[in-house]
Amino acid sequence: MKETLNIGLTETKRKKTADGLIKLLANNYVLYLKTHNFHWNVVGSMFQPLHSLFEAQYIDLWNAADKIAERIRALGFFVPASYEDFAKLSKIKEAVGTKSVKAKSMISQLVGDQEIIIRLARELLPQIEETEDQVTVDLLSERMEVHEKNAWMLRSFLE
Repeated sequence: MKETLNIGLTETKRKKTADGLIKLLANNYVLYLKTHNFHWNVVGSMFQPLHSLFEAQYIDLWNAADKIAERIRALGFFVPASYEDFAKLSKIKEAVGTKSVKAKSMISQLVGDQEIIIRLARELLPQIEETEDQVTVDLLSERMEVHEKNAWMLRSFLE
């Protein structure tokens, strides 16, 4: 027997929220892969601080992916979880052939990618507020704060 989900949000509101979170998850996951890639492949005089910063950021992204995916499941929907699905849904593009990518280019790409997630979360926020899903509103606010801080820290290497 299938149980119905009754958490005080209509299915329409839950679906709208889950669809937005799926886009956020896809971008988060591609950024996770890219940041981890750069962590492994950064070279040059900024190696140690960037290696450490990239590590802290990819660990946060990994943990955020789980939090976002579990929120989607709590809303009653399944999570797409393949590289193909994420690549189709993400505005962030993978870094391919990183052997020739210089540290400053890595930083610039990651700043832009962090800002993509900030803009996406900021775009989703009023839509989610309309659904009266405070848990997801809090999640989006938290992610915006993290990504704004990450972008600021990365930009500091470019000055």
